[in-house]
Amino acid sequence: MRYYSTRNLNQEGVSAAQAIKQGLCNDGGLFMPETIPSLSLDDITALAGKSYAERAAYILSLFLTDYTYEELLADCSEAYGEARFKGGAAPLATLNDNTSVLELWHGPTSAFKDMALQIMPRLLSRALDKTGEERTAFILVATSGDTGKAALEGYRDVNKVRITVFYPVDGVSRVQKLQMATQEGSNVEVCAVIGNFDDAQNGVKKIFSDKAMAEKLNENGYFLSSANSINWGRLAPQIAYYVSAYCDLVAEGKIKLGDKMNVCVPTGNFGNIFAAYIAKRMGLPVNKFICASNKNSILTDFLNEGTYDRNRDFYTTMSPSMDILISSNLERLLYLVGGSERTARYMKELNEKGVYTVDADIKAALDAEFAGYFADEDECAATIKNTFAEGYLCDTHTAVAITAAKKYQAETGDNTYTVVASTASPYKFAADVYKSIKADADFADDYDALPALNELSGVEIPEGLATLMSKKVRFEKVIESAKMPDEVLSELGIQ
Repeated sequence: MRYYSTRNLNQEGVSAAQAIKQGLCNDGGLFMPETIPSLSLDDITALAGKSYAERAAYILSLFLTDYTYEELLADCSEAYGEARFKGGAAPLATLNDNTSVLELWHGPTSAFKDMALQIMPRLLSRALDKTGEERTAFILVATSGDTGKAALEGYRDVNKVRITVFYPVDGVSRVQKLQMATQEGSNVEVCAVIGNFDDAQNGVKKIFSDKAMAEKLNENGYFLSSANSINWGRLAPQIAYYVSAYCDLVAEGKIKLGDKMNVCVPTGNFGNIFAAYIAKRMGLPVNKFICASNKNSILTDFLNEGTYDRNRDFYTTMSPSMDILISSNLERLLYLVGGSERTARYMKELNEKGVYTVDADIKAALDAEFAGYFADEDECAATIKNTFAEGYLCDTHTAVAITAAKKYQAETGDNTYTVVASTASPYKFAADVYKSIKADADFADDYDALPALNELSGVEIPEGLATLMSKKVRFEKVIESAKMPDEVLSELGIQ
């Protein structure tokens, strides 16, 4: 399997190991496999009787063909074992008669990013060996909250790897900030950026596209790579949990083999829902993808109107991981639907003007697969309260998705069994969750709300969150986004 840029097919493809090592294509595009492998109902039947690690290893083996199945199974068994995912990697919880919640947050950082970032460092480590790489991989990450901690935890003390995470100083919760600021490991750095997530993300992209920076790093024994979902090694593992969810629905008798399901995903950078779309392209029976946005409803507007316009007000919400105006993985969808030439044109327009409109045939293709809905702050809070009253405690991002799923069902009458992706423990956003249930509550921040939410709900606080205040804060630096390249060189001791 060879991998090509979303912006230019007139190139020699690279191996999966090279794509994972490199992260971003030389032309600024994202790596995509030359073909989408197939998944039959017989394959799904066989996977239904296997563990999550075995399911994930099989799916990855179809894409990462320069890795052996045995290598992938060993890595998946280590990544998704009980030590890291207590109670299982991606369990389903029943919400009502036609909806289940896919809980993706049972890993060490209590966020869905663990599902990819516990396996990705292992894939990168093997990639360095497979490509004969002698330099140190420098992982550069922009985060809106959860990716940063999950990447830091996944890559800490990994041989021949260093990692720096940038996050918007006022764009993450106190719990998220503490998780990153107290991160252990000899090879990790964390720095806050003045501005929003897009400022941090754009800063990272500029560093990746700076040839002079790349040469300076190379001269000092480093090369850049990414742990964001722009890296195929981060996105590919996410495909597996949608296949796993379908297997579990069949096993539980919620649907019959061959029946379609709907998938609803709270969406910011578009990677999580795009992974589900890839699963459908492989052959997973999916009827509709419900793309759920918060008040920053840029994806809702795009799916409804066909115009992507980031020239708009930016809102800070109670679902901060979705406070994004540039959804990087949307480029991969445009590539699959419209080809590399048009994708390159759209991305050029986005970079230069901040807006693009897709052609009519692409809009029609998207309409057939996707529905876009958003939830404002009041709707999100109401869903948290109502869902808790019905017996399920969810976080703010999951509440956005549940709201969108209900809107879609009410508007269309489509009662296809729905899987809602739950992307974070409610304790990561405990203050907003508690205040949504009891409006008169007042907490200084999420950490102060942890015991109150525990007493209210009876749901156990994840160990990694309960012990945060006892850990030493290591990283407190705040810089302007324009200073990010200088910060990178300073951290590495490069003049």
